[in-house]
Amino acid sequence: MPLVVRGAGTGYTGGAVPTRGGVLLSMERLNRILEIDEVNLLAVVEPNVITADLQRAVEAVGLFYPPDPASLEMSSIGGNVAECAGGPRGFKYGTTRRYVLGLEAVLPTGEIIETGSKAVKNVVGYDLTQLLVGSEGTLAIITRVTLRLVPRPAARATLLAVFSDIQAAVDAVSALIRRRVIPATIELLDSESLAAMRDTLDPQLVPPGTGAMLIVEADGTQPAVDAEIEQIAAACRDVGAIRVTLAADDEERARLWSARRLLSLALKATGLLKINHDVVVPRGRVPELYAVVEDMRAQFGLRIAAFGHAGDGNIHVNLLINRDDQEARERARRAERMLFEQVVALEGSISGEHGIGFAKAQYIGIELSDEEIALMKRVKAAFDPNGILNPGKIFP
Repeated sequence: MPLVVRGAGTGYTGGAVPTRGGVLLSMERLNRILEIDEVNLLAVVEPNVITADLQRAVEAVGLFYPPDPASLEMSSIGGNVAECAGGPRGFKYGTTRRYVLGLEAVLPTGEIIETGSKAVKNVVGYDLTQLLVGSEGTLAIITRVTLRLVPRPAARATLLAVFSDIQAAVDAVSALIRRRVIPATIELLDSESLAAMRDTLDPQLVPPGTGAMLIVEADGTQPAVDAEIEQIAAACRDVGAIRVTLAADDEERARLWSARRLLSLALKATGLLKINHDVVVPRGRVPELYAVVEDMRAQFGLRIAAFGHAGDGNIHVNLLINRDDQEARERARRAERMLFEQVVALEGSISGEHGIGFAKAQYIGIELSDEEIALMKRVKAAFDPNGILNPGKIFP
């Protein structure tokens, strides 16, 4: 009998959809923060704790949980672990994987296991904790998560830079990296994304003539933040930014981030079918990725909104089509295959944080060899010999 685990249901690749029927196991009521350990800098939570709720709880005692997917007000920690979620702060702080110390999980054959520990070092046997992170609910049912925390940064500053076109904004990202500046976030938005933001969310954020935008945030000690934000502003001006402004206070910062985090919903509000792909390339090849997107627009005649975490090379490429236009759907299918092939050619990956689920399963062979896929299937069989847990996901 197939068994599919479902948390908050915010995933983009259908990982929690019971495509083969069976039993759907809701984690909705496993939503408690069990412990915040201020001495050992860790938290123990149940899987359906909402990410933003955990962040607020630990920040109230001066601690910090860095992973911050755009859906943080809706997505759950268990889902974040299952997908190895990222978010804007991935450039400086890394993804969910870096913060998972241990797990309690139930195997498909009924055994309860505890992996890892509360210690920050543990090299006893195979690292089952990290194997389960990103396994998309196909290996075990996560029932408790032990997370590493860090001290909350003492200061932060958020900068908005406006450019006439996407090339100038991409050049600014390259200029930042050359200056060896490591901001907490570098978010890049193209003209199609900004049009949705202007029409649906906050027209005041997008002045006339804006072709691209960067939202950059620095955090740390106050002197370090002051020095970093000055370098960031200089890098943006050097490549021709139309306007560079600093958020005056927390209210203005929250306004910026609210618009960014709701951007995916704004694109849906266009009424078009939004096909979202979270591709990632080495950060130095982001300019080449945007060139690929431009080629896709020209070759397939599609509207494409490309935005995301430029600091770590993770760009969300959204194909926007009329949902009733079958010919446009076919062009979109050809475009997404081209996108994945080009991303792998750029030494990247077809998924940076959304996983494979069933939506991308047909494309996994573009990135992984037959030998790698066969090995992964043997790992799956070791955990789940009857093949009941979330069948039909990851592998076609």
